[in-house]
Amino acid sequence: MIWKPHVTVAAVLERDGKLLLVEEETDDGIRYNQPAGHLECNETLADAVVREVLEETGHHFVPESLVGIYDWRNEKKDITYLRFVFTGRVTGHEPDRALDEGIIAAHWIPLDTIKAMQAQHRSPLVMRCIEDWCAGKRYPLEMMTHCA
Repeated sequence: MIWKPHVTVAAVLERDGKLLLVEEETDDGIRYNQPAGHLECNETLADAVVREVLEETGHHFVPESLVGIYDWRNEKKDITYLRFVFTGRVTGHEPDRALDEGIIAAHWIPLDTIKAMQAQHRSPLVMRCIEDWCAGKRYPLEMMTHCA
């Protein structure tokens, strides 16, 4: 068997002191996560996060920096995730847009509430990415190169 990590992207977005999370149905019940998803074939990481934010929240997103790159193993599911997390700005919203299957809603949530609901997070990456964002971790997008 060949081992391969699942490459994912996510976005930490803030508006008026609140962070954007999606409420979603998972195998473990209803959980909260950043807008996130898998990298698709022939897609850049930045394009992937723009697409995922729109599909899961209806918000248009412009990535401005990378918060970090995270390697997490979900032993229960025997899956390793390699997650690229971005931050940037929201430039618009389509409130009537149908959201991805499994997404119940997108919510702007205060940080203290997010911390209090950690048992409902989809993974430990949710809080870790937020903590790094709060700590001011930002890396230039130019550190990533897409060779077509």
